[in-house]
Amino acid sequence: MSKDNSSLQLEKVIPEADDFLPILGTDFVELYVGNAKQAAYYYQHAWGFQPVAYSGLETGQQDSVSYVLQQGKIRIVLTSPLQPSGAINAHIDKHGDGVKFVALWVDDAKKSYEETTKRGAKSYVEPYELEDNHGKVVISGIHTYGETVHLFIERGEYKGPFMPGYRTYAPLAKSPETGLKYIDHMVGNVGWNEMNKWCEFYAKVMGFAQMVSFDDKDISTDYTALMSKVMSNGNGRIKFPINEPAEGKKKSQIEEYIDFYNGAGVQHIALATDNIIETVTSLRDRGVEFLYVPETYYDDLLDRVGEIDEELAPLKELGVLVDRDDEGYLLQIFTKPVLDRPTMFFEIIQRKGAQSFGKGNFKALFEAIEREQDLRGTLK
Repeated sequence: MSKDNSSLQLEKVIPEADDFLPILGTDFVELYVGNAKQAAYYYQHAWGFQPVAYSGLETGQQDSVSYVLQQGKIRIVLTSPLQPSGAINAHIDKHGDGVKFVALWVDDAKKSYEETTKRGAKSYVEPYELEDNHGKVVISGIHTYGETVHLFIERGEYKGPFMPGYRTYAPLAKSPETGLKYIDHMVGNVGWNEMNKWCEFYAKVMGFAQMVSFDDKDISTDYTALMSKVMSNGNGRIKFPINEPAEGKKKSQIEEYIDFYNGAGVQHIALATDNIIETVTSLRDRGVEFLYVPETYYDDLLDRVGEIDEELAPLKELGVLVDRDDEGYLLQIFTKPVLDRPTMFFEIIQRKGAQSFGKGNFKALFEAIEREQDLRGTLK
């Protein structure tokens, strides 16, 4: 499923960003998982992703299997090993299911590789081409925090379902979409005192600029705290908040993540919708579990954020949070971890003008996460 080049709007919205690549958007996010077939079923029927492409034994792939799913502009790839040992098995054994590749859509994968490696990025793979009767794709890649990799994907000359080596994946059973449109931002958790290092990486190596920062006074409760900075490319299509732990009385969610993931990695992916009430209702009805927010959060909500278009009752019933900045407001909600390990989760977000990240909701959100940590016995 090719992306549409005709609708590109690449105006620079973050003036401080060098934006020398440039990046057109997120091409796909690939997770290494223990059972790709079952994970694909979950994301199709619980989340409304649509089947797109498949690679495995039937396509000549001997050591792994991958399912490609898409909803709106969000494309996820789920990959499992077919043989013992090897890099995929090692990744799953260490981290559990989790994000391995954050693939970025670019005009020139070779130039993107050269520009980033000459600025200090560690090479993951040098530029190479894949070709079939649908055209060609050019791929290159660099290492980032933990074992996470950024791939650069150049697909302007490709018209197939995903890329060479894949065939169309069309199971008989499909579920309706849930209104998810695109990836709003993707959050990385890094270790103690590593946030600035990785923010500098995105600034120097990839031409990003810092949008906003939060310290432990902004993001804290009575028990835990963290620090965060948000890095963005010039056109604002790629936003990477980077979190690190901060000192608190008990173990923070970032420490819990790093303990169970065994290192730095992608903590959550924020998916945008145009109607959060309809999307969350659909997801909840299909079994997706969200964090609980106490009803008292809504007692003075309108006094805090002002007038909003939505009725308060369904927001309260679903547990949707609301925050306002100088440009408008946003609505957001967070799932519980979608894996057995308390690592990766999703955010659903609807922006009504706001360009911020819900600073006014941090306390309520973190207290909700701490309640879940307490149930798991990891809030110590």
